[in-house]
Parts: sequence; structure tokens; C-alpha cells
Amino acid sequence: MAEGKIEKVSGPLVIATGLTGAQMYEVVRVGVEHLFGEIIEVRAGRYSIQVYEDTSGLGPGAPVLATGQPLSVELGPGLMKAIYDGIQRPLAVMRAEGGDFISRGANVPALDRSARWRFVCAVAEGAEVAAGDVLGTVQETPIFAHKIMAPPGVKGRATGFRDVEATVDEPIGAIQTDSGRVEIRMLQTWPVRQGRAFARRLPPNRPLVTGQRVIDMFFPLTKGGTACVPGPFGSGKTVVQHQLAKWSDVDVVVYVGCGERGNEMTDVLMEMPELKDPRTGRPLIERTTLVANTSNMPVAAREASVFTGITLAEYFRDMGYDVALMADSTSRWAEAMREISGRLEEMPGEEGYPAYLASRIAGFYERAGRVRCLGSEEREGALSIIGAVSPPGGDLSDPVVQATLRVVKVFWGLDDGLAAQRHFPAINWLNSYSLYLDVTERVAAERVNAAWPEQRREAMSLLQREAELEELVRLIGVDALPASDRLVMLAAKMIREDFLHQNAFDAVDTFTSHPKQFLMLRNILEFYHKARKVFDGGAEVEEIAKLAVLEDIARAKLTPETDLGRFDEILKEIGRQLDALVVAGEENRSETSS
Repeated sequence: MAEGKIEKVSGPLVIATGLTGAQMYEVVRVGVEHLFGEIIEVRAGRYSIQVYEDTSGLGPGAPVLATGQPLSVELGPGLMKAIYDGIQRPLAVMRAEGGDFISRGANVPALDRSARWRFVCAVAEGAEVAAGDVLGTVQETPIFAHKIMAPPGVKGRATGFRDVEATVDEPIGAIQTDSGRVEIRMLQTWPVRQGRAFARRLPPNRPLVTGQRVIDMFFPLTKGGTACVPGPFGSGKTVVQHQLAKWSDVDVVVYVGCGERGNEMTDVLMEMPELKDPRTGRPLIERTTLVANTSNMPVAAREASVFTGITLAEYFRDMGYDVALMADSTSRWAEAMREISGRLEEMPGEEGYPAYLASRIAGFYERAGRVRCLGSEEREGALSIIGAVSPPGGDLSDPVVQATLRVVKVFWGLDDGLAAQRHFPAINWLNSYSLYLDVTERVAAERVNAAWPEQRREAMSLLQREAELEELVRLIGVDALPASDRLVMLAAKMIREDFLHQNAFDAVDTFTSHPKQFLMLRNILEFYHKARKVFDGGAEVEEIAKLAVLEDIARAKLTPETDLGRFDEILKEIGRQLDALVVAGEENRSETSS
């Protein structure tokens, strides 16, 4: 291993010389404390190194040691329930050893070398094994079976595999290849900047059920899809991501807090063990991995945290699981790139970001997808990426937002005006979009109700018509509108307040299944249709707006999933009360005429 000397220190950027033979993105150890760093530029014998720790006290002449390895993560049993920093050091272990703050130069393995795992063999003696084949499983948590796979590039005959208890770095068997015997361990490593291999891509044609009505009904995401959540401070980006992490219809969740405030990550850590997995009743943390680079951690590690998270997610995908990656927030990742780029004296792009900003963002989101995994057996996995973006002042023309929008297919635009009205999720239904609508509507029509697509389009039409009428209301007031338009305003208000508004902290309202979403919107639209007929028959809009059944419609969101028959009762009550309004009107007219 080459050893060099520090020539210059500029914040997290260190310039070193003498590292002959070292390559781009090679990991190095800096100073006498062996701080963790990575080579990011090589120019005429001078090596620029971004250090992932505080560089206080470093100076010219201090040693730099090359390791010959790229920045990599450890993959194997022990990932579930863990929380890592940006370079995959386990925070719980470091806290136990060094206190509440990370010790400089701490070198703790990501996976516990002393923990013993029960490996259950799934391959016969002498069987032909290809890269990616499942050799056995480890029941890592009660709800997550960790599949041990043949390493990439290894092909041959299995030998010596059996049910055994072992640590991650003890041999569990071997594969006899053409070039010799390769011992297999449960531990693998993988460079974070290189996407993991798969057999082929598949179309993302399965909806990702989130339980959030504005998302599932109006702007859906698919398994293997990509989405971004831009919005100003306080508009609810983090809460949206927390909700998706808690309730998305996936097998594994990887949550990356990139530059997040420490109290927000604390909320995640405190809530996850308390949340119950709706499918198993077990704590949700038992199928969750967290990567935390909080705002008080070194800025250079923010870029690494995103790549660490996506590599962990790809590993779970390769097992054949559906995985959701939450990245909060990619803006702080981009700001870290901007800072390092400035210290490298690179030519700046728009607003000081590096010229390669768009390609880095695209490279990250392109690692999403639904794939046919490596291996001789048919196995599919999907990796969905949801990235939060925090543009300054909520400006959607920000370069990070624009570069993200060019590669993602779902845009959930958060609105600080809606947030100020306490309307959450504050996703603006007028400027958000999803390019997966054709797929999700077809599946919902097959699985839930054939009227799903038509119902969604009618509701969106009412919301758009309301937005047009609001311009007139500001000028002439709502009372000056024609009665038919006031009825449209009433129906749109019901959609906004009784359907789109969702309380993340209510035990019932926090999650809504597809059947319940359909029934909620069906009742609102049926009310509107019948109200129009009653209105055409001579009833006043003011009388319609005072009907008691409106309160039943509004409270229907609190109906448990086990009592969906309640929606049919409400539908009957809608018809009864509107019919009664017609009868009362006819009686009044007959009395007046007599």
C-alpha cells in the first residue's frame, strides 16, 4: 500500500502527494488518527481527498495511507434494524464504545463479527450454482428472511453446504469453480458507486400501495418507479417520507437521512420500533435499515450516505424483495457536492453547482427499477426511489429540482400555502403529476373496481374547475356565482377536505386501503351527481349544503378498514336525504300555488 504526505488542508478537502499508483475513488486513511477519506481527483501527482470526518488538527506533512480498495459496504446478516452513518459505521456500536459523539478515526465493522446466525442450507451437494443463486437463508428478524446468495462472478458446483451456526466471516461451504475452490461466507462487500448486476430490466407495472389517498388515487407510484417530493421548509416533505416508509407495500425499507436535522432522525428512530407492520403485526423496524448523516456530521459524508443507502437497497432487491428507498434530502447531497467542487476549484455550473450535477442525480435515480435478478431460478425484485428536494424558498426552478424532474416519473409538488392552511399531505393537485397512471389505473380497475379510472378523472376535473372559479370568487365573491358553479365548489371542497386531507397522526386515517379510497370518493361523487339532479328539480344549493349526511361523508375517513359496509349505509343515506329534499320542495311549491 502506498503512503504519502499531506500537502494542503482545506476544510474536508485534503491534497496529498506520494500516493503513487493510487486510483480514483480509492479509500485512504489520513493523519495519525487514520481519518476516513476517498480520492476524488488525481492531477499531476497531487491527490485530492475528501475526508468523511472532521479535519481539525490536520496539517502538512501528516501521513496518508492508501488502502487499495474503493469505498464499499458490507452486505450480510445484521443489516436489519441497524442505523449507520454515511460510510456504514454502526452508530449504536460507536455510541456504546465512545459516547454520544463519533470518535475521529473510529473504525468499527458494519456487521458484528461476533454474532452467530443460523444458516439454513437451500442447495444440494454437487449442485450447479451460478452467481446470484440462493444458497440458503438466515431468519434475521421474525419478519425478514435474509437470503445468502452466490457472489457475482462465481459459478461451479456446491460443496460442503449444510445447516450451521456461523459468524458472517466464517465459511459456510464452498463452490468448486473451473479455476479452483472458492470458500463462501455470509459476508460480501460491494463498491457503493457501482450498481449491482441483474439479469434484465422489467417494466414497472405493479402499483406501489402507500395508503396515502392523494398519492394512490391521483399521483401513483409503481414498484421500481422513481418519485421526487420538492417543497419549501415546513411543507411536510419529511412527514410524507415517513408515511411512505411506514405504510408502503414493500418488503424492505431503506431510509437515508442526508443532512437531516438530528431531531427528525430521532423521531424516526423512536417511532419505528413502536409502529406495527400491517401485514405481520411485528415492529416495522424489523424490516428497516437506516442511514443517518445528520446536519452536524461532516458535510463530505453526505454524498457517501446516498450511495451507501442505494447499494444496501440493491442488495435487498437482488434477494427478490420489493424495496423502497427514501432519500431525505437530495438537495443537501447536492450542496455537499457544490462545496467539495468549489474547494477543488472546478468550473461552476448554474448557481455554483458542479457541471456534473445532473449526471450524478440521473445516475442515482437510474439505479431504481424492477428487475429479473441474477441466478438460475426466476426471481424478481423491485427498487423504488423517493427523493425529497428542498429548494431554497420553494423555488421549483432550482437546478436540483430541474435536474431531478428530468429523470423521475412522479412529481409530488408540496405547497406551503396548503401547509399554512393545515392541509396535509400538502401535495398540490394542480401541478403534481404521475407518468405511471396508465399502469396503475388498469390494475386498480381490475383489482378494486372498473370505475376507478373514470372516478379519478371526474374528481380531478372538479378540482381543476374549482381552481378556475376561485379566480372569479376573488373578484366578485362566491354569492355572485351561478348556483350550478356553487354546487361544483361544494363538491370540490368535499374532495379536498374529506378525501385529500389525511391525518398522519390518527390511528385510522393514517393509512387507507385502495377499496376504502374508492368507496370514499364514490360517495362524494354520488352525492354530487344526485345533488345536481335535485338542484335541477328546483332545490337550492344552500339547502343541499346543510344536509346532515355531509357530516357522515366527512367523518367516513375515520371508518375502520374492517367496517367498509358503512360506506354503503352512507350512500343510502345520501339518496334518502336528497330525496326528502325533493319531496319537501314539491310540498312547498304545492302549498305556494294553492
